[in-house]
Amino acid sequence: MPSYSYKALNDTGKHVSGVLTAENYQVALRQLQEQSLLPINVKEGVEQGAGGFGRGRRVKMAHLTVFYSQLADLLSAGVPMLRSLDVLSKQGGQGVLGQVLKELREDVAGGMALGEAMAKHPRAFSPLHSSMVRAGEQGGFLEDVLHRIAIFCEKQDELRNKVLGALIYPAILVCVGTGVVVLLMGFVVPKLRDQLRPENFNIMTTIIFGLSDTVKNHLLLVALVIVALVTGLTTWVKTDSGRRLFERFKLKAPVAGKVYTTVAICRFCRILGTMLHNGVPILQALKIAKDSAGNDVLARLIEKAAESVRKGAALSDPLGESGLFPPTIIDMIAVAEESNNLETVLVQIADTNEARTARTIDLAVRVLEPVLLVIMASIVFCIAIALLLPILTMGSSVG
Repeated sequence: MPSYSYKALNDTGKHVSGVLTAENYQVALRQLQEQSLLPINVKEGVEQGAGGFGRGRRVKMAHLTVFYSQLADLLSAGVPMLRSLDVLSKQGGQGVLGQVLKELREDVAGGMALGEAMAKHPRAFSPLHSSMVRAGEQGGFLEDVLHRIAIFCEKQDELRNKVLGALIYPAILVCVGTGVVVLLMGFVVPKLRDQLRPENFNIMTTIIFGLSDTVKNHLLLVALVIVALVTGLTTWVKTDSGRRLFERFKLKAPVAGKVYTTVAICRFCRILGTMLHNGVPILQALKIAKDSAGNDVLARLIEKAAESVRKGAALSDPLGESGLFPPTIIDMIAVAEESNNLETVLVQIADTNEARTARTIDLAVRVLEPVLLVIMASIVFCIAIALLLPILTMGSSVG
């Protein structure tokens, strides 16, 4: 859901600014009118520094997990919302989260709902979290929603840390191996070249010396070309067409695409199950949960599925026709719809497949380490053979 930066006048004629999330420009204007604000300027996107401190900086997932969990505990214990936010803002200190919580407290004290106040900080609180909190406030189950969001954030952070931790050793191997190869090609190979006769060169030796000349004489140019390609690709991905193609590629990529798709589907199932468990109607739950997948292609498919459900079709039918949801998950959803326990089965699907995906990632990383070692050793071996063969040939000629 897009974010809109706005400048408006309140009832007292004071200028106010902030950020809100809405389906389109007209909905954004209606939200401002419901808050008794007279819009002056409304633009799509989040302007740098719009709406106060902290809105241009992200908050760590671990800190958000603690915030959601503690806020849920305080509200469950009967502590009023303003008092809870005041306590948590003081506990957050002078960091980004502490400053954001102070602004949340001021907005809520001014009569704004917590979900709407969170939506003004899209860099700190994702639109998905804001939508879930709004649904919890409207349905009267805010504490349960906050607990569920805390669990969701904790699982996401745990999976992210596990992947990053597992990739540390392979990343070190790649960096060290690349440094060794550059050192050999830029300094060692050119010195040995002067000691060899051109008539003793073979195809491998010629290729190695050509690469060595490129590294030695055009290293800066090669680096600039790589930086230009990366920058151009990053800029292209930010466009609408580039983003759509990249999102589709992530779903269809070999090996990694299956893992990415499973993780996105698990997020969707967990959020949808949580919403249904708390009594949110399925159409509203689908509207909120479609953004949890983190992929525009999946979000559009889920939106089409919601339209089919609106017309009276089962949820499993349009999801199965998409071809992205595994048949086992579709069968489980279909059976759950028939037995009227969809919310429970969706959470079970997320738990089972997330654990299976974590094992798959762990196994893939374990396999990746020896593969990288073999690749680096093969490159060094090829360089050594390309240099040793001319030396042996010269020795045989002398003999």
